[in-house]
Amino acid sequence: MNLIKSTGTFSFYTILSRILGYLRDFLIAMNLGSGPIADAFFVAFRIPNTFRRLFSEGTFNAAFVPIYSSEMVKSKKNAENFSNDVFKFLLLGLLLLTLIIELLMPLFIFVIAPGFNESTDKLELTIQLTRITFPFLLFISLASFFSAILNSHNRFGIAAAAPIVLNIILIFILFFLKYENDTLVIYLAYGVSFAGIVQLIILFKFVKKYFLPKLKLDFKITKKIKIFFNKLIPSIFSSGVTQINILVGTIIASFQANAVSYLYYADRIYQINLAIAGIAIGTVLLPSLSKYIQSKNRIKIEFIQNKSVELSLFLSLPAMFALIIASEEITSSLFGYGSFDELSVKNSARALYYFAFGLPAFALIKIFSSFLFARQNTKIPFYYSLVSVIFNIVISIFFFKEVGFIIIPIATTISSWINALLLFYYLTKKSFYNVKLNLILSLLKILCIVFTSSYFFYFMISIFSESLIYNSNYKLLSMIIIVIITLFSYILLSTFTKAFKLSDIKLKY
Repeated sequence: MNLIKSTGTFSFYTILSRILGYLRDFLIAMNLGSGPIADAFFVAFRIPNTFRRLFSEGTFNAAFVPIYSSEMVKSKKNAENFSNDVFKFLLLGLLLLTLIIELLMPLFIFVIAPGFNESTDKLELTIQLTRITFPFLLFISLASFFSAILNSHNRFGIAAAAPIVLNIILIFILFFLKYENDTLVIYLAYGVSFAGIVQLIILFKFVKKYFLPKLKLDFKITKKIKIFFNKLIPSIFSSGVTQINILVGTIIASFQANAVSYLYYADRIYQINLAIAGIAIGTVLLPSLSKYIQSKNRIKIEFIQNKSVELSLFLSLPAMFALIIASEEITSSLFGYGSFDELSVKNSARALYYFAFGLPAFALIKIFSSFLFARQNTKIPFYYSLVSVIFNIVISIFFFKEVGFIIIPIATTISSWINALLLFYYLTKKSFYNVKLNLILSLLKILCIVFTSSYFFYFMISIFSESLIYNSNYKLLSMIIIVIITLFSYILLSTFTKAFKLSDIKLKY
């Protein structure tokens, strides 16, 4: 496997998905803005979408891939039997969970968005929408199971491309179904669940080469199944800690009008970089790292771990500075149209500003957790994630009345850095990860280039300032030009200083 090439393939489809996701959110912002209908839809959408991220962005891989890889080493038959057992239990568990939540939806919404109880109309709409969107969880979780099998065979492209389906369907609805907003959100909710079915069918067509489910009603709990579910439950918490922190933030934000929408739009912006700097790299390195750990190839283990950290920071640090420098201009350029007014831009930009400080931490959590997942250790990331979430909840609740919704991104950032540092401390203490001199030198080069590029970005923002104001017709075009020029200068400087080597693209990891 080539880490950069595989990450590049994964990232290409992920970026394409995020671009379409931006177009989807742009159209939602144009139609719904940041009012009560938008709040209701975002809660209904965030719940199954959070589970999608929990399952598809590393969690399921963390529990499944190392065991599946070790079974593949023994024989293909062993791997097939293990996969089939997991599929049966997963299908049964998801069906029961979906049925229970559908029946208890009013109580479920009370827990997820307790602040909505102050508005009967908003609460009833949220319950209705979530009942429609929740089956997406069933379909997308099974799709993630198929993706994990494909990833185990180093087939990353189709798994990364599958989420594009959701964006295309919702964009189609927003473009062609011209209804009032309270009717439009109903169609959007149905679109979410329909997209889950389509993704599942597409992935099934590709996974048939490696796995074909056999639905026998013999639910036998083997030793491997026990190990898998013992690892899956803590990995859901640990690998998805950022998403859990955001879900916690949504619960608390429900007590402030429009705050759920502000946080949603800010989250959408920084998630674009996180998808590449953390999720893509963590997903791609896991199968190979698991195999090298199985074969005890220490040289390869150290090399791939250091290279993944280097690549993660190479991608996340410039994005962090860009979002800090121009959070309002970026938010306005992407979403400041139609019903999304200047106040909405300012509030979403404030949230984005504080989320930005945590971007490298969000990415490193994904990478460091993968180092432990490859060793079939999901408990330590779980414990540290629990500490992180507790910090997040305590800080958010304690300061919410005084500071308002803006405490949520601040608390998320602080708790994420605590989590990343705890993981780093454990990995180095147990000698699972050793920082090499080459990595330190590379990071020093990267920091110098990041500071230079960030100053250039700030300079460009100042020059184009008149074109970036809220009422400008050219703000999106101006921002795209600035980003492309800055990105080109960053890559050029990185190549010139050898912080990024073209030869790395050809290296086998």
